[in-house]
Amino acid sequence: MKVTFSSPGAAKSGAALVISNSGEDHAYDSDVVKAAAKGANFHGKSADLFNTYVETGVRLFVRGRGEANEFDYEMAAAKTAKQLRGSGVKSLTLHLDGTDATADDAARAALGARLAAYVWDKHKSKATKSKKDPLASITVVSDDPKAAQAAYENYYGPAGDGVVLARDLVNAPPNEIYPVAYANRIKELESLGLEVEILGEAQMEKLGMHALLGVGLGSERDSQLAIMRWNGGKKGDAPACLVGKGVTFDTGGISLKPGANMWDMKGDMGGSAAVVGTMCALATRKAKANVVGIVGLVENMPDGKAQLPGDIVVSMSGQTIEVQNTDAEGRLVLADALHYAVTKYKPAAMIDLATLTGAIIVGLGHEYCGLFTPDDDLAKQISAASETSTDKAWRLPLHEAYDKLLNSPNADMKNIGGRAAGSITAAQFLKRFVGNDTPWAHLDIAGTGMVNGSKDPRNPTFGTGFGVRLLNRWIADNHEGDAG
Repeated sequence: MKVTFSSPGAAKSGAALVISNSGEDHAYDSDVVKAAAKGANFHGKSADLFNTYVETGVRLFVRGRGEANEFDYEMAAAKTAKQLRGSGVKSLTLHLDGTDATADDAARAALGARLAAYVWDKHKSKATKSKKDPLASITVVSDDPKAAQAAYENYYGPAGDGVVLARDLVNAPPNEIYPVAYANRIKELESLGLEVEILGEAQMEKLGMHALLGVGLGSERDSQLAIMRWNGGKKGDAPACLVGKGVTFDTGGISLKPGANMWDMKGDMGGSAAVVGTMCALATRKAKANVVGIVGLVENMPDGKAQLPGDIVVSMSGQTIEVQNTDAEGRLVLADALHYAVTKYKPAAMIDLATLTGAIIVGLGHEYCGLFTPDDDLAKQISAASETSTDKAWRLPLHEAYDKLLNSPNADMKNIGGRAAGSITAAQFLKRFVGNDTPWAHLDIAGTGMVNGSKDPRNPTFGTGFGVRLLNRWIADNHEGDAG
């Protein structure tokens, strides 16, 4: 999508958004617009909205500014772009001139509209694809277009690229995105300057990654571990590490899931997609930080060779795991990926993301992801990044009492802790593979990484790309110094 920034002036075609307290005194002010404002009983309150056509044929949206100290320009732009979906309008002009919108606000508005205009129709045939072209260009009118353009090109645009990539990966069907194919897609990111290494099953076998490998035993498709390195910081500085669960399809294995809605399990690699999208964003904006992204890619299938409930596997760390439920597989993948990250890269800090538990949806719905960490400073960093990035996170507890629920009489631990506190015991399981020397946090994004019918206008499809903006912000704020 083409995004540009310009000085004040009215659009000649397409659609336009104006933010106003009166409905008047803007580039489209006319008797027609004044009559429309009067007919809509527009008073400039934050909830007030009307739209009309002006003499040039431009479809004009006017939103009330209200009296609040802060106005969400990103959300206003997203709502307008959402209203234009399927209309055939190809261009949208956002008028932020004459308001208190900063260059940062202008850049975010462009991103909001871009995300709301996202379309996933790759596999639609000509017969079913919409005959009306989707939104193709966004112009933001700003009092300081050069500063707004710089903010977009240096930060928000690359973040948008990462979100779009993550969405494309999550939305793709499982016969297109399976471990080897996914690894090949990641390998293509070397064109951005990332260093990419792919470990196959033989290499993981040598490393002792039997927790991860056990999940893929029932699949005919080989499991993979993809490592992405961005070396934009000082040479020798310990990297930040991002780890993602990449179960490209989750049947539940022998602990088979119900058939209803199982098709959504193509999105069980949403954590890995967030990591891949973030690495794309960092490389695109040339982030001044050292960052390693690691994703474990497996397909969880039932088969004569599949892992069985009751099996005991030896993880890379040497700890043994009794697999009581093969549908609690994501934590097995992450167990080896986290241990690999800690021992191989000795990161300054590490965050993992996973569509890990249905329990987190029961607890937090689709608004917040679950944040788990024993490190208060890291929790504050992630919470701050959550607020400014709009990817919302809510901290939940870790405690020894929950950890004991994982103890097994047959192995060092079992992979489930019972029905109660399922998201917490899953996080406690992961903590056992991190150790106490690495600042670490786990984000359970089961309720936010894949959403059917999101009420947020920026998330128009099943794959949301959740996590990219959060991680990108966290890196900028805490691992780039003045560059952030």
